[in-house]
Amino acid sequence: MKAAGRSVRTRLRDRVAASDPGLLRLTAGLRTVGAIALALAVLAVSGADVTHLVAGAMTAMVATFAIREKESRAQAVTVALGLPVALASVSVSALLSSRVVIGDAFFVVLIFCAVFVRRFGDRGTALGLIGFQVYFVSLFVGAEVSALPGLWGAIAVAFVSSAVVRFAVVPATPAGVLQRLRQAFRARLAQLIATQTELLDTGPDGIEKTLEHLRDGTARLHETALMIQSRLEEGTPDESTARLVQRRIADAEIAAERLGLLLLTARSAERADTLTLHLPGAPAPSVGRSPAPGEATEILRRDLGALRTLVLRPPAEARGTALSHLRNRLLGYRDEENLPEATAAVQDVFRGIGETARAVMGLRIALDGPQDESDDTPATTRSREELDAEDAAIDAGEEAAPKEEEPTGLRRPTTRAAVQVSVGSSLAILGGEFLSAERWYWAVLACWIVFLNTASTGEILVKGYRRVLGTMLGVVAGIGLAGLVGGHTWIAFGLVLLLIFAMFYTAPLSYTLMSFFVTAMLGLLYTLLHTYSLSVLLLRVEETALGAACGIVAAALVLPIRTDRRTNELLGTVLERLTDVTEGAVDQLSGGPAADLLDTARELDQALGDLRAATQPLTHPITPLRARRDTARYVVALLETCAYHARSLAATAELLPAHPSIAADPRLRGAVRRTVRNIEAIAARVADEDAGTEVETGPSIASLLAPDAAGVPRYGRITGRVLRHLERLDEAVMGLARPLGVPVRTPTR
Repeated sequence: MKAAGRSVRTRLRDRVAASDPGLLRLTAGLRTVGAIALALAVLAVSGADVTHLVAGAMTAMVATFAIREKESRAQAVTVALGLPVALASVSVSALLSSRVVIGDAFFVVLIFCAVFVRRFGDRGTALGLIGFQVYFVSLFVGAEVSALPGLWGAIAVAFVSSAVVRFAVVPATPAGVLQRLRQAFRARLAQLIATQTELLDTGPDGIEKTLEHLRDGTARLHETALMIQSRLEEGTPDESTARLVQRRIADAEIAAERLGLLLLTARSAERADTLTLHLPGAPAPSVGRSPAPGEATEILRRDLGALRTLVLRPPAEARGTALSHLRNRLLGYRDEENLPEATAAVQDVFRGIGETARAVMGLRIALDGPQDESDDTPATTRSREELDAEDAAIDAGEEAAPKEEEPTGLRRPTTRAAVQVSVGSSLAILGGEFLSAERWYWAVLACWIVFLNTASTGEILVKGYRRVLGTMLGVVAGIGLAGLVGGHTWIAFGLVLLLIFAMFYTAPLSYTLMSFFVTAMLGLLYTLLHTYSLSVLLLRVEETALGAACGIVAAALVLPIRTDRRTNELLGTVLERLTDVTEGAVDQLSGGPAADLLDTARELDQALGDLRAATQPLTHPITPLRARRDTARYVVALLETCAYHARSLAATAELLPAHPSIAADPRLRGAVRRTVRNIEAIAARVADEDAGTEVETGPSIASLLAPDAAGVPRYGRITGRVLRHLERLDEAVMGLARPLGVPVRTPTR
């Protein structure tokens, strides 16, 4: 019974870890709700009235969500600095409450400063956000000079409550967050393997759905790997440990994605295109009834289940010989003599299982420490020796890459955004005053929010649309909740806490849902302040629409960054990073000096993530430009394919000093020169449409690696896998030429 209960708890924990990597959303929701609840309890005991309860609750929320720094010490400093900023903000608001013109002018100046200080990192962003939001809270509760002492007390209680919950009730250390992200990576890796197993039995009618699940699982695994990468510096004791974890995460991710491609190839009549896993809506390959009729299918199904068990089983439950037996059997597939009788494509799947098992073993050693070696087979011992040699080759003394020069003046993103949001807020104040002399600030808030985490006019347009939609739906919910609550104050506050938790838990998933919960919560707050009416909630929709429109107008007319310009800049960065990774990996595979390739590969991933986010306005379902949407999706998918092959080359190159089956081949450098030139040509065309560049076709890379003068065989010094990655990268780069309008030239003989 105990074992069964533990198994259920383990499955539940893995499911939660996979749905919320690092429990970051859960932590944000619990911290915010806890801070508000504690502030309300303290204020209620002290006899505060409803106005001060509302002010304390809203300030506690702001003091919690505004602070995003990872280390506890930095968070404590920001909390301490945030309190005087909040007190000054509410004081100025109360002093200027009767001076409309001066108050509005100061609000605009405050908005400019709040955005401008983002250039100083997380702390500047937090303090600017606190200053703006607390000023808004004072407008919401109608702060006056006579009420300042009570508001100061409520704000102080809110900040202390936020600190208590953050550091004592719901603590989250960088090491703890990283540990939970590791568990999320394991859970998502296991989910991906389970989806890959479905490929064995999926018929022609169900292949599209299974393939969509496979794409989602691959993307979710990659997302978690990037989240781990962003936390390694703070969450590990030293740089050597960080690089070890980084390498093992990259190995496991690449091996899992390759296993999916091999399974897909085994189900189809020809080798699966890597683009199939990256392009939403890409046609599925034609599949037969089974990849390996008879015994081979059962062995595949059994071993994929064993691989999933190997991923999920925690160290405390991994004792005994059962797990060792599974591990040894899977690692045995790395030796040709252990492969079952089957077609060549199915044998490739078994090889992929063996390589994934090796990556999983390396991941377990990196995350959980040394493992029991008493039951090792020769194949397992060889894999351990390879992993140990790779670990010993880690150089923690890499020099930091030089920082790129940042733009200055109005070219700096924070300065441009500050000017834009100030102009938009000025328009929102003027328009909001016409709609309502009392609640004009809702328009300013909407204008402010649509500028947060956006960088182009298209992104602001999409965010404004989502906010208006969520607000409209939230008004309907607010009407219903206000009618149910009536005059029951504490029931209303309880529902407010639930809505706030839902708001923070869903914020990273859907901006529309977050806006819905915010508006429903505000309906309850208006009820508590005895200012609720249907006209008030309808006014909120009008003010929100006005504010979003003002933000869009300001973004389009004041120092605009068009979506095309933004995406072209990011596309150029992605191509530059792709060149760096490809050249670095090929140079090392050709015998050049060792370089920090995995960090360079992750920079490519980050740049690609920025591009993917920037193309959302182009790929949004409501866009009327269908052809443009399809082109954007196709280009991003091709770049993801390029990034996958570049990551694989980088990981293979880093194995070069320790892996017995990989040796440097100087011929690679010349063979890949055309691919690099083509990437540079595409980048030049993206930067300047009038550039007279063109890409060049030619013979396959494998055919360029002819035997040398000493008679070394064509594939005598490098593995076939390296060649496959190089050829697929070359094909994907050529595929980018057509949608980006780059001419293709075929060399004359």
